[in-house]
Amino acid sequence: MQSPETNDPATLFSPPFEVLWPDVVTTPIVFSSPHSGSVYPKEFIASSRLDAHRLRGSEDCFVDRIFEDVPTIGAPLLKAHFPRAYVDLNREPYELDPAMFSEVLPSFVNTRSLRVAGGLGTIARIVSDNEEIYRHPLTFAEAKARIARLYYPYHAQLEELLKASLNTFGATLLIDCHSMPSAPGTAIRYRKRPDFVLGDRFGQTCPPYITEFLEQKLTKLGYLVARNKPYAGGFITQKYGAAQKDQHCIQIEINRSLYMDENRLELHDGLKTLKDDLMKIIEKLSVLTQDLLTAPRWAAD
Repeated sequence: MQSPETNDPATLFSPPFEVLWPDVVTTPIVFSSPHSGSVYPKEFIASSRLDAHRLRGSEDCFVDRIFEDVPTIGAPLLKAHFPRAYVDLNREPYELDPAMFSEVLPSFVNTRSLRVAGGLGTIARIVSDNEEIYRHPLTFAEAKARIARLYYPYHAQLEELLKASLNTFGATLLIDCHSMPSAPGTAIRYRKRPDFVLGDRFGQTCPPYITEFLEQKLTKLGYLVARNKPYAGGFITQKYGAAQKDQHCIQIEINRSLYMDENRLELHDGLKTLKDDLMKIIEKLSVLTQDLLTAPRWAAD
């Protein structure tokens, strides 16, 4: 794992993200892990009211590790190195809270979204436990530089991967990979906290038989699976899940207690079981998704 902080401007986020490539791409599935980055600039930590450990509270810790083997079944994995507390890729390019800045923001900035209101815009105001990040207001120039240097290149790379998949297979499925805290707040209307939440924007971004397949396979392995509540899929799911264009997207949220100690931010033995279970499902899915080209539906069994 990379150092949680760095101070060398020449090598900071170099590269800001990477693609783990298979030897040969053999499936229309593309994987993305936009929130598992763990490289924290020292200047960012110095500007924060929080230490590095508390800043990591909003990180989808180790999600890239969970999916790191997908190239063995012919699928690429795109993963960010920078943390979501620094730039959140699962937002519009400019969702910013005006209260965070020392000047009036340009008119093109979205200052009124629910995500901004919750403190979790493209440049977050808080970490996930509602702790304020910054000691002092930011300049818009700083936000603009981060977005130009990190946000746009990541999305350009993701679009390139999806375009290549569409050109090769005639259809593509993006699996947007995330994790969720096991805090009680995630247990909306469930007696037990879900192990997985599958988000397809209530059927808008992914054919229902794909969601059903994943739900059935996970359930058969003993996991508790929820659909769209409390996570229906964010900006990435909505932007890239254009099913009418044969481009589909589903968001997967994984309960962190399955594979890590959430207080110490360390992996535990559950990681191996989780990876093995998911790879069995993904391997089957990688074959079946090719039927998106010729069949309206395939069996989940």
